[in-house]
Amino acid sequence: MRELVEYMARELVDNPDEVRVQQVRGQQATILKLYVAQEDKGWVIGRQGRVANTMRALLTAAGTIEGRRRVVLDIV
Repeated sequence: MRELVEYMARELVDNPDEVRVQQVRGQQATILKLYVAQEDKGWVIGRQGRVANTMRALLTAAGTIEGRRRVVLDIV
């Protein structure tokens, strides 16, 4: 999952070297914290959050296919 988020973010931003994903395992869910350069946050979030919501939907679908627990995407 971490690699999927990192790949999607690197393709969206102008500074792909500054993309970093931190994985934190909670009791009920896995939290993926996405760090990007300040000027690239708009590209990752998108208009009215459409890009971020699409990334979250893809993570949910991928998690369901793999039979994993819930995955939460947090854009920091």
